[in-house]
Amino acid sequence: MMANNGEGEGPADGGPVRHVPVLLRQVLEALAPSVGETVVDGTFGAGGYSRAIVEAGANVIGIDRDPTAIAAAGPVIAASHGRLSLIEGRFGDMAEIVDEAVGGLVDGVVLDIGVSSMQIDTASRGFSFQKDGPLDMRMSGAGPSAADVVNMLKVGDLARVLSFLGEERQAGRIARAIEARRTERPFETTLDLAAVVGRVVGRKPQDRIDPATRTFQALRAYVNDELGELARALVAAERILKPGGRLVVVTFHSLEDRIVKRFIRERSSAPSGSRHLPDVQHVPATFSARNKAEAGDEAEIAANPRARSAKLRAATRTDAPARTGPDAEDFIELPALADLPRSGVTR
Repeated sequence: MMANNGEGEGPADGGPVRHVPVLLRQVLEALAPSVGETVVDGTFGAGGYSRAIVEAGANVIGIDRDPTAIAAAGPVIAASHGRLSLIEGRFGDMAEIVDEAVGGLVDGVVLDIGVSSMQIDTASRGFSFQKDGPLDMRMSGAGPSAADVVNMLKVGDLARVLSFLGEERQAGRIARAIEARRTERPFETTLDLAAVVGRVVGRKPQDRIDPATRTFQALRAYVNDELGELARALVAAERILKPGGRLVVVTFHSLEDRIVKRFIRERSSAPSGSRHLPDVQHVPATFSARNKAEAGDEAEIAANPRARSAKLRAATRTDAPARTGPDAEDFIELPALADLPRSGVTR
């Protein structure tokens, strides 16, 4: 879900993996960067996509909310010979970031939605249930942590988070087990939480994923507002792409893919109204869908397990004005979840 670029989601078993850009060939084919063009890489991560886009001759504006990704980007920036600029920020704010950086429209936007392998592999970031570390999961390092969430949310609110964002069938049982344990002592580490979840969910020999996978996915998405960021980024891309500009999005989970699919489908049609203003005049399509979802082939999945769940969707910007107002984010339908805890948060 966010602040990644080509590195993708870790494998289902949480084991170590190499930093390999996911679906790189397909991304470059759909993005089609060329000399002199400007492309926004909204999820820079380790710079896998940015590096390839620069090599194709285009200029890149990279965005990442993770200060550690920014700090580690020196070699990629140096190798770009001035054609890559990297900005710390949220890709949901890319319209404002791009306006300040170039003051105009761009030729392409690429997003790789998910946690990067750099984050997973660093135990102190608290993303992995395979490595013991503080229960953190904050991509930017600021605001409430995953520990704050599991220690402070009401059990019903926590169950809703796990059910929706993690698609966890045993969300209620897990939330009640967390509530029972935190009355004894608060959760502080990743393996502590994973052990409690594992006892509730159990694991059969045929299970492909760790019992804690969905719980950790849900907490990470909640702490970082990942689905909200994705929705805002798609609307922002519509605003900053010039006619003929390409939007390319790689996702790793069904919730994210459904949001992207719904956005492209809605923006590729020409609705005559909405639930807010049913009698408004005809609204032209702002995108033309370029393909159905693409996935990695057998060779890539064998070489790079993180490509197993990856899906790529792409669309081309038309010359119609970007949609604005209350209808702009109608494509995303999220249930009301509790606000993040604000008292006693980890800094």
